[in-house]
Amino acid sequence: MQGLHMVGVRHAYGKTQVLNDISLTVPAGELVCLLGPSGCGKTTLLRIAAGMERLQTGSVTIDEVIVAAPNVQLPPEERQIGFMFQDYALFPHLTVFENVAFGLFRQDRQTARARALEVLEQVGMTQHAEKHPHLLSGGQQQRVALARALAPKPRLVLLDEPFAGLDTTMRARVRQQTLSVLKQTSVATLMVTHDPREAMYMADRIKVMGENGQILQSGRPQDIYYNPAEEYVARLFGPMNMIEGVAQDGSLASSFGPLAVGDAGNGQAVRVLIRSEGLILSHGGEQPGGTPVDVLSAHLLGDSSLVGFRVREGINSGAEFQARIPGAFDLTGRGQTWAHVDPAQVFPYPQKQ
Repeated sequence: MQGLHMVGVRHAYGKTQVLNDISLTVPAGELVCLLGPSGCGKTTLLRIAAGMERLQTGSVTIDEVIVAAPNVQLPPEERQIGFMFQDYALFPHLTVFENVAFGLFRQDRQTARARALEVLEQVGMTQHAEKHPHLLSGGQQQRVALARALAPKPRLVLLDEPFAGLDTTMRARVRQQTLSVLKQTSVATLMVTHDPREAMYMADRIKVMGENGQILQSGRPQDIYYNPAEEYVARLFGPMNMIEGVAQDGSLASSFGPLAVGDAGNGQAVRVLIRSEGLILSHGGEQPGGTPVDVLSAHLLGDSSLVGFRVREGINSGAEFQARIPGAFDLTGRGQTWAHVDPAQVFPYPQKQ
């Protein structure tokens, strides 16, 4: 199968093990995202795929060609990869056109020129071809770096935190442009990020890496988000509300009603996590199935508000939670506020002894 295959990759710096038996596949035409906190080994894995870090254990195959194994170490320039660095790494003394054409030295001048102009057109940078990088915005530099990575028609593209240096508005726009161009080329793409929203937006599949250098869960963005395999994975996607207790008859008692805890046995200590968007607020007279709460704060975040509240009754009386609701939340003139739980946003995990 065309694309990237890494099998049984282990890597250590001295006595510190940073990658523990990593295996992954990135088929041609797919974008796979490595998601995890800083220091979990994401960039090391990317550098091993690129040939910039020597493989210690395992194997790396690109388009059915072994490029790294115990007795094989193909140099980066022979792997037919495109690499986009976090800082873009453009040559300041070369023009935009010269930067993009840099990797086409094996082609004759006319062919190289035509290809460089073709990819500049793809990323919308043709009109800036004769400028030097310092005259460009961060978003424009990022598009030039993408064009340079794609110019040699690589078998694999590697992206290392490619949008980290951009402001929020520019980041969203350039991210969309990058994804569009990559999908047009049908190239296998492996991307590293610590931003879960970015991973959800960009990836066909996400591989969540833990701090122990292992892949904890792999799947489509919706699978990872709605079915996190463990507490660590669930918490990667933002702050969580938490209720602890003891399972009884498949549920945990709470002020919001019984919360399902899966196959936890009676008497087992469990921790239930609830996403902020999984707590739904309503107003007015008594709400069937809801619990009365006192609103403590409301912060508008643009398209949503983060509302802090305290439970008034039941087993969790006095406990404070946060709900994320669409639009603005008016603290005045709403009467009694009630809280409900969306079962799809509830994730139970056994407490470790």
